[in-house]
Amino acid sequence: MDTLVFLGTGDAMGVPRVYCSCETCTEARATGENVRLRSSVLIDNGTEVLVIDCGPDWRRQMEAQGIREMRRLLVTHAHFDHIGGLPEWADACRWMGFKGELYAPAEVIPIIERQYPWLSRHIQMIACDDGIILDGWQISTWKVNHGKNGYSYAYRLEKEGYTWVYCPDSISLGAEETRLMHGADLLVLGTSFYYESAELSTRSVYDMTEAAELLQVVQPHRAVYTHMSHDVDLGKSYILPENVTLARTGLQLRLGHSEA
Repeated sequence: MDTLVFLGTGDAMGVPRVYCSCETCTEARATGENVRLRSSVLIDNGTEVLVIDCGPDWRRQMEAQGIREMRRLLVTHAHFDHIGGLPEWADACRWMGFKGELYAPAEVIPIIERQYPWLSRHIQMIACDDGIILDGWQISTWKVNHGKNGYSYAYRLEKEGYTWVYCPDSISLGAEETRLMHGADLLVLGTSFYYESAELSTRSVYDMTEAAELLQVVQPHRAVYTHMSHDVDLGKSYILPENVTLARTGLQLRLGHSEA
């Protein structure tokens, strides 16, 4: 059975923030419970890993897991906190003598190529709009609203009757955008704040109160919130649906139905 590992659970700025002395950032510097690298996950099948997103903390994340080789990557969108580690990965591919495989929706690939025009020498860019199969996972992707930051993509992965969805950057999703979320065994959803008071048009990611309403609609068996800012303190208790867990760095979940 495959294992899902949370490499990073933070928003675009991570935690602690250099300029900030809030309780969460102060705790993160002291004991580390709230330290959050930029959001990323990997699927470990016991032989190889498949990673989703490659932010600027990629090297630190790989070192923390003791991983020396990453051959494949899914990308949700081309914002820096999701692709900032690509030059380091490309350099690793160069030194190890293989060409990495980067899977992304077709409209995302030219943006990455403009940002890092030399990457294609070491990484093959592969459009996955029509779906792909990797390590037995049937993977679908679709566009989701990212609020003031434009758009992102979500992924739905299915294998041996188990379905999970990864959607770290979205807000105010409509019926078509949530269609492939319905009834998932696991939904990994970005929630930057517990409650964000800023005007909706200025925002880009769900808060946890809005996410609870989304869960009532799509009804996953389990949900994990990620992409959290320094507004969220893991040492505090929040009013959350019973099936929700707040992700912590290194959290591991089994992806599959137990035979028991």
